[in-house]
Amino acid sequence: MTRKVWFQVGVGILLALLVIKYFIEIHWIFSPLVIILKAIFVPLLLGGVLYYVTEPIQRFLEKRKFPRWASILTIVIGLIALVGGFGWIVGNPIAVQVNNLVKNVPQISAGIQDAADYVFKMFKNKDNFPPQLKDFIDNMANSTQHIAVVASKGLVSFLQSVVSVSLLAILIPFFFIFMLKDHEKFAPSIYKYFSGERREWVKKTLSEIDDVLRSYIQGQLQISFLLALIMYVGYLIIGLEYSLLLVIFAFFMNMIPFIGPWIAFTPALIVAVVQDPVLVIWVSVVTLVAQQIDSNFITPNVMGKSLDIHPLTVITVILAAGNIAGFIGIIIAVPFYAVLKVIASNIYDERNVIKKKATKSV
Repeated sequence: MTRKVWFQVGVGILLALLVIKYFIEIHWIFSPLVIILKAIFVPLLLGGVLYYVTEPIQRFLEKRKFPRWASILTIVIGLIALVGGFGWIVGNPIAVQVNNLVKNVPQISAGIQDAADYVFKMFKNKDNFPPQLKDFIDNMANSTQHIAVVASKGLVSFLQSVVSVSLLAILIPFFFIFMLKDHEKFAPSIYKYFSGERREWVKKTLSEIDDVLRSYIQGQLQISFLLALIMYVGYLIIGLEYSLLLVIFAFFMNMIPFIGPWIAFTPALIVAVVQDPVLVIWVSVVTLVAQQIDSNFITPNVMGKSLDIHPLTVITVILAAGNIAGFIGIIIAVPFYAVLKVIASNIYDERNVIKKKATKSV
């Protein structure tokens, strides 16, 4: 019985649950480590993203006989020039749109209230509705202003978070330059503790994890940029206000597969309702066209089947990660799942190889 797969899986699950149980009971021992990890997680994450974005450039430069220090210096200077140029080109339009947005917050709140009132007026004869529906309509009418207040507070909290992350930004160049300098040493520092076939298995697994992360980060950034560009052109054509701010927000949200584009659609829809209700149709058309171009042309050519994860699995993983770890969990959910899938797949393949060898020996 001990050789049955179901028995081995069951024992593994029980052991994992015991480890989790005892880990929770002594979590106070690990509190200092958790605090340290929280402090460096965001800079490490952003440094890793920058590394995977610029690593092909480093490879290209070093093939042209650039020494390591020269390739790193070239990349850093190029990034500084790129950020400076971007700020010089779009900094003033962004500042103008932010100032206009801050000035028009009361008007936007009033517009949302008016739109809600218009919808609720359509339900004047709600006495004939079921009690549950009447209660829902009344609650929505009473909470509209509260929603606007909560949204304003959320905006302030978001800005405070941005400031806090900016204070940690000094760590990002450190991690980024370290990764560019010593990235070849990471995998050997792990598989050097193994030997024989186990060493080759660890080496292969680490290589596949690196490929998955590279494909996901580089591909998702390209998709987000192209989608944001298409949406920006569309917003300019229909004359939507705050188009640049909305597109920058959409660029970051589009990094979340499947769900992100619809999160980015929400503020554009609100701005359209306040500016001109007819624009709601055109914003929906722009979003639909961008999504169709993405799903039929951009994503298949950029990502291909590099991750090979079913869309339903992606959505489930994102929702679960959001409930567990908030926005950061949503961002890292898909690559984290892809890494776990690679590890599980290699363990399964290695188990089959060992099983075949054992069968042949018998």
